[in-house]
Amino acid sequence: MPHTLVVGVHLVLIENGRVLLGQRANTTFADQHWHAPAGHLEAGESVLAGMAREADEELGITIREEDLDLMHTLHHLDADDGAGRLQLFFAPRAYTGKITNRERAKCTALRWWPLDDLPEPIVGYTADALAQITAGRPLSVVGWPA
Repeated sequence: MPHTLVVGVHLVLIENGRVLLGQRANTTFADQHWHAPAGHLEAGESVLAGMAREADEELGITIREEDLDLMHTLHHLDADDGAGRLQLFFAPRAYTGKITNRERAKCTALRWWPLDDLPEPIVGYTADALAQITAGRPLSVVGWPA
């Protein structure tokens, strides 16, 4: 049987050694945890279109698909539901607009955090991916049996 995956797209905005994270609220996943701006790929959507859409929906910024670079791919087995998830982390070469919190019902705060001093609590795979990105590693696998 073919393996099916949930695909998540995550925006990695880094400026002066600091990364933008949002504090999640009122969701079914990781309430009060810090996480990169992110969302799930929708049916009929490319990963680049999905990332551009999420950046607009969550932050009010416009990113052209051709300005997105894939920084890291994380394949993890979700311990909560047993689903395989492919998490793609993108960085924009450019964007337009001013970063604003456009989903206040789901995100209580947006803050810039030093990459070497991330907040707690933070979504585990987000911390893993940021460490891998900092180390220059393009791929990681988390939670799968050895």
